[in-house]
Amino acid sequence: MGLLSLFKKKKDEEPRCSAVIVSAGLARRMGGIDKVLAPLGELPVLVHTLYAFQDCSAIREIIVVAREDLVVEVGRLCKEFDLDKVRKVIVGGGERIQSVQAGLREVDPESSLVAIHDGARPLVTQEIIRDTVARAALTGAAAPGIPLTDTIKRTQDGLAVETVDRSQLWAVQTPQVFETGLIKGAVQKAVDDGELLTDDCGAVERLGMKVTLTSGSEENIKITTPLDLILGEAILQARADETLWRNQK
Repeated sequence: MGLLSLFKKKKDEEPRCSAVIVSAGLARRMGGIDKVLAPLGELPVLVHTLYAFQDCSAIREIIVVAREDLVVEVGRLCKEFDLDKVRKVIVGGGERIQSVQAGLREVDPESSLVAIHDGARPLVTQEIIRDTVARAALTGAAAPGIPLTDTIKRTQDGLAVETVDRSQLWAVQTPQVFETGLIKGAVQKAVDDGELLTDDCGAVERLGMKVTLTSGSEENIKITTPLDLILGEAILQARADETLWRNQK
């Protein structure tokens, strides 16, 4: 039986999708700020992220992977904001792939799909989550992305040596959604091989599996620096203004 045939689902079977929210990073570029707890509008960054998955009908449960020193605080936030889809808050590893692996161990064995998402990517929309889950249910692996618009240079010793054709280059975002058995096996293989991957698509790509790209959004930013918080505030305000305008029509 081929690899793809192992992961095909019955057409009349609704996929059961768990979400693993990875928020165990050290936030080295945030100037000492814990980015997942930083205020964004009226809520901490991580709470925005968790609400996006809490409110999505495609998601059945949430596993949060946090730094050891933040586990208690994250658990408190989940209770305070009635995030009842959060089934566990667990301690992550020293590297992202180890945190992902820890989260995968905790997902419901009945879940056919797993959505892995950055805890510091709080502005993901319901549409992006639903579309990526639906595509992964058909193909086994999917992720949102946006085409690159900047000119890309390949450098050597600080000098630009080549202009890279950007027509086939995309910036990939999260959630990245996979068939559960596929991503568990792929991550285990990457860990065994000592690979420190920057995203989870890379784990399945190493096995020869293709990842289908869905439409991401320029608003689906990852909070990495203090400037990103300012941009996030602007996005939230623009969304609020648009909602107000629509309600007044």
